[in-house]
Amino acid sequence: EVQLVESGGGLVQAGGSLRLSCAASGFTFDDYAIGWFRQAPGKEREGVSSIRPSDGSTYYSDSVKGRFTISSDNTKNTVYLQMNSLKPEDTAVYYCAAVIAPADLWPPLPAPEYDYWGQGTQVTVSS
Repeated sequence: EVQLVESGGGLVQAGGSLRLSCAASGFTFDDYAIGWFRQAPGKEREGVSSIRPSDGSTYYSDSVKGRFTISSDNTKNTVYLQMNSLKPEDTAVYYCAAVIAPADLWPPLPAPEYDYWGQGTQVTVSS
């Protein structure tokens, strides 16, 4: 059974940091790319970052570039999203998702292309 389990969300003040984790199981980790998406109330799901664990290739949206860092621990089948300099507009439910690794992470795959999803973790940034 495929599972993606997010953790690490919470409430933080603007300028603070959080690290999200996405623990994957039930599929061959190296064959997939893992993406982080977020969805704020009343807004569409937005792609934030992605990684191809097999070679460490990464992608970041313009809205988080320079503030967020994605990484993977292939021994634990886990992807991390380190979020620094958080802003109130980063407030959303964050989801990780998995898709058969594309040849290139650019252009980023939209959410419907992803095969598996976690349940989400809430991130709230207060001003």
